[in-house]
Amino acid sequence: MNSVASHKFSARTQLATLLLAGTMLAGPAFAQAVQPPAVPAPTVPAPSSEAAPTAATIRSITVNGNQRLEAQTILSYLRLRVGQTYDRAMLDQALKDLAATELFKDFQISDDNGALTIQVVENPVINRVILEGNKRLKEDKIRPEIKLSPRQIFTRSKVRADVARIIELYKRQGRFAATVEPKMVQLDQNRVDVVFEINEGPKSKVRQINIIGNEKFSDGDLKDEMATKQSSLMTILSSNTSYDPDRLAYDQQKLRLFYLSNGYADFRVISAVAELTSNKQDFIITYVVEEGERYKFGKVDVESELRDFRPETLKTLLPMKEGDWYDAKAVEDTVESLSETAGLFGYAFADINPEFRRDPETRTMDITFNVAESPRTYVERIDVNGNTLTQDKVVRREFRLNEGDAFNSFGVKRTENRINSLGYFQENLEIERKEGSAPDRIILETNVEEKPTGELSLSAGFSSIENFLLQASVRQRNFRGLGQQLQASVNYSSYSKSIELGFTEPYLFDRNISIGGSVYRRDLNSFNFINNDRQTTFQQITTGAQVTVGVPLTEYLSAFGRYSLNFDDVTLDRTLYYFGDDCDPLVAGRYLCDAIGKRTTSLLGFTLAYDDRDNRIRPTRGQAMSVSQDFAGLGGDVKYVRTRLNGSKHFNLGSRFILNISGEGGYIYAFGSPPTPTSDKVRLTDRFFLGEPQMRGFDIRGVGPRVIRFGLPANYDPAAPVLDTSLANRNNQVDDALGGRAYYQARVEVDIPLGSGAKELGLRPSVFLDVGSVFGVRRPDLTTLGDFLDPADGFTKNLCRNSTTGTQSFATRAADAAAGTQFTTCPEGTTSNLSPFEERFFGDTWMPRVSIGAGVNWNSPFGPFRIDFAYALRKEEGDDTKRFSFNVGTQF
Repeated sequence: MNSVASHKFSARTQLATLLLAGTMLAGPAFAQAVQPPAVPAPTVPAPSSEAAPTAATIRSITVNGNQRLEAQTILSYLRLRVGQTYDRAMLDQALKDLAATELFKDFQISDDNGALTIQVVENPVINRVILEGNKRLKEDKIRPEIKLSPRQIFTRSKVRADVARIIELYKRQGRFAATVEPKMVQLDQNRVDVVFEINEGPKSKVRQINIIGNEKFSDGDLKDEMATKQSSLMTILSSNTSYDPDRLAYDQQKLRLFYLSNGYADFRVISAVAELTSNKQDFIITYVVEEGERYKFGKVDVESELRDFRPETLKTLLPMKEGDWYDAKAVEDTVESLSETAGLFGYAFADINPEFRRDPETRTMDITFNVAESPRTYVERIDVNGNTLTQDKVVRREFRLNEGDAFNSFGVKRTENRINSLGYFQENLEIERKEGSAPDRIILETNVEEKPTGELSLSAGFSSIENFLLQASVRQRNFRGLGQQLQASVNYSSYSKSIELGFTEPYLFDRNISIGGSVYRRDLNSFNFINNDRQTTFQQITTGAQVTVGVPLTEYLSAFGRYSLNFDDVTLDRTLYYFGDDCDPLVAGRYLCDAIGKRTTSLLGFTLAYDDRDNRIRPTRGQAMSVSQDFAGLGGDVKYVRTRLNGSKHFNLGSRFILNISGEGGYIYAFGSPPTPTSDKVRLTDRFFLGEPQMRGFDIRGVGPRVIRFGLPANYDPAAPVLDTSLANRNNQVDDALGGRAYYQARVEVDIPLGSGAKELGLRPSVFLDVGSVFGVRRPDLTTLGDFLDPADGFTKNLCRNSTTGTQSFATRAADAAAGTQFTTCPEGTTSNLSPFEERFFGDTWMPRVSIGAGVNWNSPFGPFRIDFAYALRKEEGDDTKRFSFNVGTQF
C-alpha cells in the first residue's frame, strides 16, 4: 500500500495587510454578519480499491510544522493513537478536531501505509490590538468589551465576535450606521497586529414619528407622552432623539397608560415599526393604534380579609367614584396606597388584587379591591451591603425600625429619606424587602453604592458682585467613615477675604447629639459706586469662634444651641474720611462715623427646627421651618436680641417639575443708649441688608433705607428754582445703604426639568418670583445746602479745609472779566476743599419690592456657574435695580 491520502483545511494569509472580514452593518430590521472566506469541506482523494483497504492499523504519528505547541499537546486534541485501527471517517474527524481548536491556520494529514504525518501551520500570536477612527467613543469604553488582547492566539471567530461587540456599543450610542473593518498586519516570528478600522457614522436620530388610527387625541398630545422625541431645534439638547429599541417598547407602554388613564380600556398598539432611512442615518417610527370605546367607573368596592381593615372605612377613602371616567393610573395608585396602608399596620406582604368587571354595553368598569388575608410581619434582620468606607453604624442609626420590631412601611420610607439625605450614597436609594425564614418575617436589605464625599475645590473667576475672586476649600462630609464633617476654606476677592476651619460630630459618643465648632477670620470691605468706580466705604474685620450643640426632640423636630465670640474692628480710610483726628461726618456721613471702633460681641443663641423633607440636599416634597434667637450681652460691648423665622415647602408637580415656596423674616432689638443722641441704637454692621444675591432683580444691598448724595454746582443760589436732583443717573451720586432693624423675604421658584442630555451637562433652570423689604432705622441727620451756605453772600461755596490745623472756611468768589465767568478760590494754605452736596434719605418702608425672572445653575467644567435675569416689577424710590447677574467659580 504505497498510496498517500492528504487531508487539508487551510486559511493562509498571503498579504501583509489582509482583509479579515467584510463590513458589518447593523440596524433594527437587518444585519449583515462578518463571515470568513468560504472554505471547501476537507476531502480525501480516493485511492484505487486495490491499493487501500477499508481499515488499517496506525504504525506511527508524526507532527511537523509546530513552533510553539508541543507535538504531544497537538496529539491530545485528536483521537488517533498508535496501534489503533482507523479508517477515512476517523481521519475526517481528526481534521474537524484540529479545526475546532482554532490554533492553526493551515493543517493536513498524510497517510503512508499507517504512518500518519500531521503537518500544521500555527495561527499567529497577536502583538497589538489597534483601534482607529473612534472619536465619539473613547478607547476606555471599547477596550473592556474586546476579548482579543496581546499574546493571545489569533482566531477569526474572536475577531468576528469583537466586531459584533464594537457595533453593539455604537448601537447603544444611537449610531446605527457605524461600521467596523478588521485588518491584520503580518509581522515576523509569526506575529500580527490586529487593526479595527472604525467608521462611526452620524448619530441616528428619529426624523419623524407617525401615528395612525388616533382620533380622540392629536399627534402632538401623544408625542408629548413618549420618551422618544422627534429631532428638531427644540430638542437639540435632548438625548431622547436617538433611536433606542428599548425606548420604543417603553413608549408603547406610555401610550397605553395614557389611554387607560383617560378611560379607553380597550386601547391597544397594533404595531410599532422603526424604519431606517435610505442613507442609514435616521429613523422613521410608525405606530398603528386602536383606541376603542371610552369607559366610566361603575360600582367601586373594597373587600378585606384583614381584621384591621374595615371595607366601609376604606371605601370612603378611594379617589374614584361611580360615574367618573375610568382611570387605570388611579387604580394603580389606589393599590399602592392600600399596600402602604397595610404596611402601617404591619402587613408587609399584603396582597391587594383589583377585580375588574367590564360591561361593553353600558361601557362601565366595576372594580372590587380584594385585600387578601396575610400574617402580620416582623423585621427579622437588617442587612447593609456595599459600604466599603462608611461604617455600618452610620447607616443603621438612620433606620426607624429595629430588628424584632413590627414592620411599618412608613418607617421604611422615612429610613430611605434619611439615608438619602446623608449624601454619602447613590441617589434614590431604596430598601429592598425580602421574605424571611417564616411567613411572618421580613428581611430589610440596604444595598448602598458609595460615592465620593470629599471635595477639593480650587477655582478662580469673576462675578458681578465681587469682581475678581479666588476660592480654595477642602471638605470631607464623611470623615473616617463616621459621618463626621471636616472643612477648611479660604476665599479672596477684591472686596472680601475669609478663612474658616470647622468640624462637626453628628453622633457624640454614639448618642443622637451633634456637636460642632468653627474658627474664622473675615475681612469685609463695604463699598459704593461713584461715577462707575467702586469705592470702599468702611472695612470690617471679624475674628471669632462658634460652638453648636444639637439634639432631636422628635422625629422631625430638633433643637440647637450655640455660643459665639466675635471681635470686630470697623475702620475708615483716614485720608478720605477724617478731618484732623476725628471722623468727618460731612465726608463719611454720620452713620459711618457712628459705626467705627473696636467691639466684642458675646452671643448666645438657640434654634428650633422642623424638617420633614424627603431629601435635604435636593428636596422634591416636604417642608422645613425654624425659629431662632440670638442674645448678645453676656459680656462684650454689644447688647441686642435678634430673632429670625424661616420656612420653606416643596411640591412635586409631576413630570419632574418642583415648586418651592419659601419665606423668612427677622427683627433685631438693641438695648442701651445709642452712640450719639441722633444715631440708631443698632449698629450699622449688625443690621439686616437685602439685595443680590438673596433678592434677584436688585443690586447688592439695593433694597431698603439708604442715603444718597447729590452734587451741587459751586455758587448755587438757594433762592433759584429747585435744583433737579433726580435719581435718573445713579452713577454720578454717592449711594450708602443703611440696612434696617427688620426684614422679610418670600420666594416662589419652579425647577424646570430638561432632557437627559441637558441633565448630564448639569443644567438646572428655574423661574422665580421674589418679594421682600428691609426697613426700620432711625432717620439720620443729613447734610443740607445750609452746611455750604456762605452767610457773606448767600451762595453755596466749597468748604476750604486744613486737616492739619482743623480749621475750615468758605471759598471766595471772583470774576474773570475776559472769560465772563465766576469762580471760587480757597484761602492760601488750605490743603483741601469740599464741593457742595445735599443728602437725601430713601427707602425706609415696609412696602414690598417684587421681581420676577429666570435663572440657571450649571456645573461647568471650570466651576459652578449661576446666571439670573430678573426684572423689578415693584420698587421704591432710591432702590438700586439690576437685571442681569452671574457668578463663576464660587459657591451659590
